[in-house]
Amino acid sequence: MTTTDVTPVRVLIADDQAMVRGSFRVLVDHTPGMTAVGEAANGAEAVELARRERPDVVLMDIRMPDLDGIEATRQICSDPALPGVRVLILTTFDLDEYVYAALRGGAAGFLLKDTPPPEVLTAISVVASGEALLAPSVTRRLIAEFARRPEPTRPPSRSLDGITDRELEVLGLIARGLSNTEITEHLHLSLATVKTHIGRLLTKLRARDRAQLVIVAYETGLVGDLRRGA
Repeated sequence: MTTTDVTPVRVLIADDQAMVRGSFRVLVDHTPGMTAVGEAANGAEAVELARRERPDVVLMDIRMPDLDGIEATRQICSDPALPGVRVLILTTFDLDEYVYAALRGGAAGFLLKDTPPPEVLTAISVVASGEALLAPSVTRRLIAEFARRPEPTRPPSRSLDGITDRELEVLGLIARGLSNTEITEHLHLSLATVKTHIGRLLTKLRARDRAQLVIVAYETGLVGDLRRGA
């Protein structure tokens, strides 16, 4: 199969700064196997273009006028007509509340804008393939923040009933930011077995991807329990 036989990853760029949009467009369009299908200057335009163009990945800024990136992400990821559209958050702000809100909204990845271009391109490919991606520094901060928070006053929207002890171990390690390979080393399991456990977790917890599993671990208190028991 030649490179011309491969369908390129279609990318939509949403940012309120024209220079930023242009820079990302040049980066994407000059990368084999990727193509930019549009630019949006605010969240409302991003939602409209996502519905029209059906991109594989939306590079989404958070702070935009009219409709911010969090709400735009929520609208795109909850639209039953856009099941294959994935959102990768790109922002200069690595504040925990933005990370959490973006993931709750359905974002599959979160990177800072100072991420080197090759890593941004890798992130696009990872997210387009159906995986979730979080910057390691962001994952560590998010875990630390949730461990400090008081116990929630309302019951979580999802429970861990029916999750086996081994699956809980895997879920806890995912929430700590470990990759599949790192989980295999930590639990002395094969990669295939780890992937099977993750697949079962996705099904049982009605999670769309790895990022959503991280949210479940936070909301059910699993992360805090793990840190207290460490």
